[in-house]
Amino acid sequence: MAAADPARKKSDLGVRTVSAVVMLAVAGSALWLGGPVWMAFVGVVSLGVLWEWVRLSRAAIAGPAARGLMNFAGMFYVGVGAAMLLFLRNPAFSFGPVLTVLLTVIGVDVGAYFAGRSLGGPKIAPAISPSKTWSGLLGGVLGATLVLFGAARLWQEGLVSVLVQGNAADGPSCFGAQPCWYLTAHAVPLFAQCLMTGIFVAVCGQAGDFFESWLKRRAGVKDSGNFIPGHGGFFDRVDGLLAVLFLLAFMIAFQPR
Repeated sequence: MAAADPARKKSDLGVRTVSAVVMLAVAGSALWLGGPVWMAFVGVVSLGVLWEWVRLSRAAIAGPAARGLMNFAGMFYVGVGAAMLLFLRNPAFSFGPVLTVLLTVIGVDVGAYFAGRSLGGPKIAPAISPSKTWSGLLGGVLGATLVLFGAARLWQEGLVSVLVQGNAADGPSCFGAQPCWYLTAHAVPLFAQCLMTGIFVAVCGQAGDFFESWLKRRAGVKDSGNFIPGHGGFFDRVDGLLAVLFLLAFMIAFQPR
């Protein structure tokens, strides 16, 4: 039995890799094509997340009234996140804003994974998510900060003009900032602004991950679904991104005019 474990892990890694490549290809194609294709892609993923949310709520929450409130919260939460994705990918912008958000969240996940695996250390909330460590959170902050700093430098050097479609102008349209919602405090050094935003994104992303882990633990399941081989369900893949999009939407909606 012990000899079979490495082979099984290798097989799981292969499945996860193939699934990840397919997911990236589908999502990247939809993002590139935009328009109805992007709307359909976001709609399918959102419906998948809501379906898994309802299943988890049914198993985790007692009482029809409480489950109803939980499902209503899910519709609002997922709906705002989906609306934000559609808002970021529209003809008024280049690819800069939406790619900045998506790549920053990916930077959080990658940084947290490698820092957590390499450094280990104290757990943040072992009763909810035993694998999450403080070193992983710091790695997530670093990953997000580097992505944001790279995006800002590319924008300043004019190296992202290839991503601009038609007359898109992120300067005046993208929340009054370039390349996206940060870089508004011009007296603050660039890296410090990226660091502050990186902390925000990393904490939000980890909070979204913890929320889903809490819900799954209450429901007594390991994954939110089994639609994506080796990766679980839709909710498992976008838990951190949803939290970031949700709070970003409120920051934009209530920013000073």
